Amino acid sequence: MEEILPALPSSPGRKRRGEGHTRRDEILVAAKELFLEEGYAATTIRKIADRVGVSAPALYLYFADKEAIMLALCDQTFGFLIEEMGRIDRANLNPVESLRACGAAYIKFGLEHPREYWLTFMSGNTPKPIKARGHKPEEIDATKPGATGAIAFAKLVEQLKTAEAAGLKLKYPADTAAELCWMGLHGLVAALINNPEFPWTKRDELVDGMLDMVTEGVIT
Repeated sequence: MEEILPALPSSPGRKRRGEGHTRRDEILVAAKELFLEEGYAATTIRKIADRVGVSAPALYLYFADKEAIMLALCDQTFGFLIEEMGRIDRANLNPVESLRACGAAYIKFGLEHPREYWLTFMSGNTPKPIKARGHKPEEIDATKPGATGAIAFAKLVEQLKTAEAAGLKLKYPADTAAELCWMGLHGLVAALINNPEFPWTKRDELVDGMLDMVTEGVIT
């Protein structure tokens, strides 16, 4: 798979005051690399600290444990999607165009960042707090780690409710329709990531076809 992460310095050394955000980013990059190289279960805090070039106690200043690191990685991934959804909102598209544009942005992100997508959605290492909370909009606390996935889902639900308010008819309740949209888009992205050498038909047509199925499948 194509390398998409920046190389880490072999010995970053101690950071000057005011550079804590840089060290945190280095920890996340190192953890991501190790989770992908060795697996989540086999990766320890000690290994992550060694990769960054700090002591384990120094790493604990940024993250309480390995699950906290995974939560931060999930937030980072969903954060990119939320930013793109915000740009689409500001484009003032009609409801169907907006839903389709968000679907296209989701597919584009997954295919351009296959390692991040696999780690977040396909590795089976979803942190327990995310599993326990799910994506119920009414239970979102934006201040808690791991909330960005639920925030992104809430934005999708809101898009569907906006379509309904504009006079379009949803074939399912908005939250169910949102889940169906995600399931369809995820299935396409996962298939293309897991089987890049399979002789698929034209990728652009597959993407367009899935976007047709998603929008026409939930909106009358």
